[in-house]
Amino acid sequence: MGKKRFSGLEVSLMVMFGLMTVVAIAFIVVFVTGEPGVIAKNETIGAFVPQCPNIPQSERVDCFPDAGASKLQCEQRGCCWGPLDERNIPWCYFSTNHGYTVESEERSNLYEMKAQLKRMPSPSLFGADIQDLSFHAEMQSNNRLRFKIFDPHSQRFEVPHEHVSSLSSDPSSPISDTLEITQKPFGLIVRRKENKKVVFDTTMAPLVFADQYLQLSAKLPSSNIYGLGEHVHQHYRHDMNWKTWPIFTRDAFPNGGTHNLYGHYPFFLCLEDESGKSFGVFLMNSNAMEVTLQPAPAVTYRTIGGILDFYILFGDTPEQVVQEFLELIGKPVIPSYWSLGFQLSRWDYGSLSEVKKTVERNRAVGIPYDIQYTDIDYMEDKKDFTYDKVKFRELPQFADYLHEKGQKYILILDPAIATSKLVGNNSYGSYDRGTEKNAWVTESDGKTPLIGEVWPGETVFPDYTSQSCIDWWVDEYERFSREVKHDALWIDMNEVANFKKGSNKGCADNNLNYPPYTPKILDEVMYSKTLCMDAKQAWGNHYDVHSLYGYSMVLATEKALQRVYGENRTLMLTRSSFPGVGKYSGHWLGDNAANWNDIKWAIPGMLEFGIFGIPYIGADICGFFDNTTEELCRRWMQVGAFYPFSRNHNAQGYKPQDPAAFGPDSMLVETSKRYLMIRYTLLPYLYTLFYKAHTTGETVVRPVMHEFYSDSASWTVDRQFLWGKHLLITPVLDPGVDSVEAYIPDAVWYDYETMELLADRRKVVQMYLPADKLGLHIRGGAVLPTQRPDVTTTYSRRNPMGLIVALDDNNQAAGELFWDDGDSRETVENGKYIHYTFSVLNGQLTMQVTHAGYKDPNNLKFENITIIGVPYAPISVSVTNGTLGNSTLPGANIQYDGNKKVLFLHSLSLTLGETYLVKWETAQEDYQRFDCYPEENANETKCKDRGCIWEKSNIPHVPWCFYPKDYGYTVTTTEETNSGMIVNITRNMKYKSSGRPDSPDINTLCVMIHYHTSDMLQFKIWDPTTERYEVPVPLNVPDAPETDENKRLYKVLITKNPFGIQVIRKSTGTKIWDSSVPGFTFSDMFIQVSTRLSSEFVYGFGETEHRNYKHDLNYHTWGMFSKDQPPGDKMNCYGVHPFYMGLENTADAHGVLLLNSNAMDVTFQPTPALTYRTLGGILDFYMVLGPTPEMVVQEYTALIGRPVLPAYWSLGFQLCRYGYASDNEIKELYNDMRAAGIPYDVQYADIDYMDRQLDFVLDPKFKNLSSLVNDMRRDGMRFIFILDPAISANETNYYPAFVRGKEADVFIKWPKALSEDIVWGKVWPDYPNITVNESLDWDTQVKLYRSFTAFPDFFRNTTAAWWHREIQDFYENTTKFDGIWIDMNEPASFVHGTVGGQCLGNPLLENPPYMPPLESKHLGLNHKTLCMNSEQILSNGKTVRHYDVHNLYGWSHTKPTYDALLKVTGKRGVVVTRSTYPSSGKWAGHWLGDNFSRWDQLFKSIIGMMEFSLFGISYTGADICGFFNTAEYEMCLRWMQLGAFYPYSRNHNGKGSPRQDPVSWNATFSNASRDVLNIRYTLLPYLYTLMFKAHTKGSTVIRPLLHEFVNDKITWDIDKQFLWGPALLITPVLEQGARNVEGYIPDARWYNFYTAKDIGVRSRMLNMPAPLDHINLHVRGGYILPWQKPGNTTAYSRKNPLGLIVALSDSRTAQGSFFWDDGEGIDTIGNKEYLEILLEANSNNLTSQVRQTGLASADRLILGEVKVWGTGNVGITQVMLLDANGAGYPLTFNYKPENQELIIDATPRSVFVDQPFTITWTTGF
Repeated sequence: MGKKRFSGLEVSLMVMFGLMTVVAIAFIVVFVTGEPGVIAKNETIGAFVPQCPNIPQSERVDCFPDAGASKLQCEQRGCCWGPLDERNIPWCYFSTNHGYTVESEERSNLYEMKAQLKRMPSPSLFGADIQDLSFHAEMQSNNRLRFKIFDPHSQRFEVPHEHVSSLSSDPSSPISDTLEITQKPFGLIVRRKENKKVVFDTTMAPLVFADQYLQLSAKLPSSNIYGLGEHVHQHYRHDMNWKTWPIFTRDAFPNGGTHNLYGHYPFFLCLEDESGKSFGVFLMNSNAMEVTLQPAPAVTYRTIGGILDFYILFGDTPEQVVQEFLELIGKPVIPSYWSLGFQLSRWDYGSLSEVKKTVERNRAVGIPYDIQYTDIDYMEDKKDFTYDKVKFRELPQFADYLHEKGQKYILILDPAIATSKLVGNNSYGSYDRGTEKNAWVTESDGKTPLIGEVWPGETVFPDYTSQSCIDWWVDEYERFSREVKHDALWIDMNEVANFKKGSNKGCADNNLNYPPYTPKILDEVMYSKTLCMDAKQAWGNHYDVHSLYGYSMVLATEKALQRVYGENRTLMLTRSSFPGVGKYSGHWLGDNAANWNDIKWAIPGMLEFGIFGIPYIGADICGFFDNTTEELCRRWMQVGAFYPFSRNHNAQGYKPQDPAAFGPDSMLVETSKRYLMIRYTLLPYLYTLFYKAHTTGETVVRPVMHEFYSDSASWTVDRQFLWGKHLLITPVLDPGVDSVEAYIPDAVWYDYETMELLADRRKVVQMYLPADKLGLHIRGGAVLPTQRPDVTTTYSRRNPMGLIVALDDNNQAAGELFWDDGDSRETVENGKYIHYTFSVLNGQLTMQVTHAGYKDPNNLKFENITIIGVPYAPISVSVTNGTLGNSTLPGANIQYDGNKKVLFLHSLSLTLGETYLVKWETAQEDYQRFDCYPEENANETKCKDRGCIWEKSNIPHVPWCFYPKDYGYTVTTTEETNSGMIVNITRNMKYKSSGRPDSPDINTLCVMIHYHTSDMLQFKIWDPTTERYEVPVPLNVPDAPETDENKRLYKVLITKNPFGIQVIRKSTGTKIWDSSVPGFTFSDMFIQVSTRLSSEFVYGFGETEHRNYKHDLNYHTWGMFSKDQPPGDKMNCYGVHPFYMGLENTADAHGVLLLNSNAMDVTFQPTPALTYRTLGGILDFYMVLGPTPEMVVQEYTALIGRPVLPAYWSLGFQLCRYGYASDNEIKELYNDMRAAGIPYDVQYADIDYMDRQLDFVLDPKFKNLSSLVNDMRRDGMRFIFILDPAISANETNYYPAFVRGKEADVFIKWPKALSEDIVWGKVWPDYPNITVNESLDWDTQVKLYRSFTAFPDFFRNTTAAWWHREIQDFYENTTKFDGIWIDMNEPASFVHGTVGGQCLGNPLLENPPYMPPLESKHLGLNHKTLCMNSEQILSNGKTVRHYDVHNLYGWSHTKPTYDALLKVTGKRGVVVTRSTYPSSGKWAGHWLGDNFSRWDQLFKSIIGMMEFSLFGISYTGADICGFFNTAEYEMCLRWMQLGAFYPYSRNHNGKGSPRQDPVSWNATFSNASRDVLNIRYTLLPYLYTLMFKAHTKGSTVIRPLLHEFVNDKITWDIDKQFLWGPALLITPVLEQGARNVEGYIPDARWYNFYTAKDIGVRSRMLNMPAPLDHINLHVRGGYILPWQKPGNTTAYSRKNPLGLIVALSDSRTAQGSFFWDDGEGIDTIGNKEYLEILLEANSNNLTSQVRQTGLASADRLILGEVKVWGTGNVGITQVMLLDANGAGYPLTFNYKPENQELIIDATPRSVFVDQPFTITWTTGF
């Protein structure tokens, strides 16, 4: 059979049938589901078996949130049925096989995460589930994560937020540190990145995403949940027991139910625990929703539209979370100053005359009162933009009536516009013009205006999302403002409220008006008391934008206010709100009622709006509805005085409740006046809080929990609140009580009204608050700005200002003041304001102006300052101003209440806008004592014999014997010139001598004060009748003094009785020296002077081991006398440095040098004060004024001499050991180090290379030393040998050093009147031809085996020539060397004084009348050194006693050694000396002496290095791993890591201890040592540049953090971290067993040296991982560090190309410099044989500028690898180099987006760095 052929007609019909079938099926799908691509409710999906989890009941998530759940219906939804005996727990809950799975995942960069989701087959809850979803998450900032879930195929409504849309992302933390997604089912796990704590975990329940039902649940880490709104929450902390809160704006009464109110706030804050760490969750969604809180703890969101757009905000404190939230949505506006005044309002005064009666009666009783309102009754028939021409006929003049008395007028507008005509059938222009402009919300057809009903009757509703409506609204408001003058606007009924349900036509039956699920909103009908949900607005369906109605009205009203008021700030107050409204408007808590519940619930409401970003908040005082009672209104007026928005308002038909209505003599009026006067007094403080809110996002009304989160008792406090940090308000909120249960947080608190200290803290107390009282307490630590109050702010702003200072536990306080004209817009942004910071420390109030862009026309003054908590009456009070100088307040201006411990300062007249210091001398009386008997065994008789006072004290260490107040000297004559002063002083003969008969007092003295420069002065006190010893150390003082007083940073005053010198910093008024205290003594062998210090922050004095860098001022005395003494507590060591740096409380710094070389001590006491005691010479002080710490060092080294520039190779790693057996041991060590590949530049020989420890004589065991040294030097190594000063005198063979020295008469002898013999000592040299028995005790060995030694007198020119000759002979005839190490030059001797112990001459020189607390002081000054009567001869031929110059021996030894080294080697080399004195650093470096192998020596070495940085010796370090005792493995390894960052990096240990060099342990130790030393060698170009800056500018190399971050007072105490220069932060491990280290991260951008990644932390401590092979290093943003690839020695590393680390700052800039020379030439700087380049990076460019070029061709470097850190997360597309000739070259590069590092390799281009170049990198997408 053949095939049937269809006809053309048949074919056509078949095709048409097929098409119709397809279309029909499609229509059926659409009809069933309502939308293509979604699943209909109850659609059959095959057999579905719910997988029911075994979970706690508290973790069930409701699968049947709607009504009528049954087992059948539950199972039809594929959920789990588990009935219980409680209905609030879900019986129907989700199975685990609902939800979505992750189909694909994309991570295009470190900060974003994207995924595509597919719905798992499961039944639907409400139908129209969306099958495919997109997930997009990004880390928008370090503390803000956003994730968004949306339909990729269909655009859904998203909130068009005005502020959020303007933000840009600035991520610095990879999203993987914070967010993890699970695949099946899809879920999110959000972690806190620093501790990995899970904070938001959605894996507990499935995601539901249908067209009109979106649900997400998350488990939380804590039940401390705050926020969500707007509702009445009866408590601030949420009840997590299955509470569901609907969110949908609604005109409803705030009567305590769980229903939705006026605003829409899907934001909550969660406090995790006592650490304060908190986070916030914000769902950017404006659809109707509900949020369920359950005890898991967990949260479930159910919203019926839009998308899921979440923001997770992290903070270390609750307050920080609020700041992050406000950064997102917009920080609040600063309200007009007048709007902080008290306000009166009511609905329906009836007439304007009644309004005026209210005004007049409240004026009459003196109520502080700024604002009067009128409600809708002022309007004609309640129509907007009209007024009642009968009852309110004079309304256009009403504002003028108020203005006459300094008051303001605010009126109300509602959004709804009447459709009816005006009185007399006149047209209603506002309606007509709006209709013409299509300004109204329409019905669903998009054309017909929706008609409803509000106050004026039938109305239309403006669509504020429409531009035409906004234009209409602005125009109408402008028209009305011309008709009725007023000052601000109150907008109401904007939820939007409608008295009809939906419209006058009702609402259509569709899924917008009747969605599949309706959240548990009030009435459970979407359009109840509002518009139909299918109404149309420009932004979309009213269904989506309903909760944005008030928000859009605020935006439109802001434009209207700007049009009308221009530059005036005015005020807006709105009832309906949405996150971000606070940027423009305030809010009140709605239509409350006059009852005791509502007065309570207002506090949680205010606290919530604080975290919602609307700090201008308050409740209607005394209640809106119902008649109030006097008691309720009185208590409400008390607390309402501390609402930010303080308004008394009530409703139509209720009796008046303004204060005066209760009678002029009523208690209510009196208590209202009292607390409103306090409010007005504190308005400057409140206004400053609003400034902080506006600029940083801080809260104004603050929950107690925000400040005291570490105390769990604070978490639920909501019947009290704070203003900012410092004012605690405790109201009475219950009837018939006069005491309340009040929580007193853990701080010092003072009663505001009585100023008495509250005895309790961190506990609940019964606080007595009678009928007229409110609890008001100031927190210790506060400085509150105030102003004398008046009845309006117009008047009060003209009154004098003041301060209330409340001292804390540490007698400190701080605060701020913001001040502008109170009314202009954007004064902060335009800089038209004054800003003060206030701080109190050590009895000094600093009133520091930080910005002065405004001049108040009232010429305001600070009149009164009240200081609460001052323990003692002041001795004096002074006020200092940079312009007017220092003045002492007369007694009439000072009042002290000893019972309350309050100091009142009156009539001050301190001009607003200027900086002042107010200082009260009030230290505890016992601390004012200056010790009259510093020797031991004081008693009353001995004390009074000195003319001093004996009085016991209970305070430890306070002297019982102390000087009378006038003990000392008095001024007889003063001669003042423009360059200084000459003052003659005489001892007060009223008192006996100083009590030391062997040291007669000198009764007449001369004082010279010399103004050397603008930042340096000298004051010198001496005996004009008898020449006394003066230190022969030359200083660099200018030839001409600074005679221009205006240029000098200081002012000097002389006090007459007792005589004293006061040095005052003119810019701040701080006294940095004040010796006008009793006790000044000047006798032959004992001189004492005391001075008060500017603060407790003092650094320096040495050389002594200190436990902290900052001195402890609790009566510690430090002796200074150079001695061969290993470091130990209170032990005077090798050098003497009578120099300190003082930090003033203003963060200015100064330095003080006492140029005196006699034995001395210094005593600190808590006054704070310092006492010097020295045993001879004169007093010769030099003071440098900084003002920064770094400038102090620069100025000090300019005076004493800049530090030497060491040879480059001396910055390499060095090895030494006392106890090498032979040169072969050194050779083996050298070979082992080379085999291990450990960088290593310098090898030492200690005294064991010497034959019998004789200088310049080689031991036979070291006969091959010379050839070994030559071999090492050929390999790039260097050699340093040791020399001691003592020369053996018992040689049987010819010993040139002694023979030639004796011939040249270089050795120290006795005075000729006593003997012409050498003063013999004993040191290391042994007698010839003996064998030392080392088993004998030390003293016996010295007696039997040590030869007599002579000590060269290095002051003499002949000695320098002799010393040079001996060194030259050794270099030419024994072995070559590159540097010299000089030791034992204190000078040390193994016998006391001289051989035999009999010192000739005056025995008082050995045991003076006063003995400082020196080591072994009972054995005399000659212990372990020479006799003090030994004679030395200065270069000018003058003889001096060793007693006077002992401390200069090492100093005198150093320069001849340095000169000899340079002359002999022809190279710079390096000298390392043990004993030092100011200016030793000009020639030598220093190591910290014979330390011990103990853990404490690690951190003490940091302190030592920082101190020697102050002393002008940059090249310093400690013996790595310790000199004495056996080193332990872990300690030595940690020390190698630390020591790798000593400028002088040497591992050195003592005889008899095991080896501790890096290759003596194991391979792990060797590798770790190699790695850290490679880092050192990498950074040597940076270190060498720092050494150059130290040498030329005097800046520090090892730098305390405070030198760079002096304004951060935390750094003032940091001494376990240090910097290399300004840019490399070193945080070593200093404790045994530690694998983490706590370090402070100052306020800057910091990059991890190893990862190049911005760590994203600043101004806080950071716990850093520190495995055994790791030291934490961070590079500071804003700096450029030169580097080179390391080599085994610097000889090799110096040949490598120059690399740069460009660490960009927050502003994408960086600067640096690079110094280079041949590394060892003599005076290459003076000869200009060096290269110096300046480097600058700006945005995408790096440029070099050559300042000096003079390199030999062999020393030129090419540019190598440039690492740019912090380039941003935008890719780099090209890098170009522009050379000096203008030619451009592309460079190869590697961009690493994960850490924002750009690595550029310029090596192939062979660009010499001594030629300018520019590198540019281009970014793109």
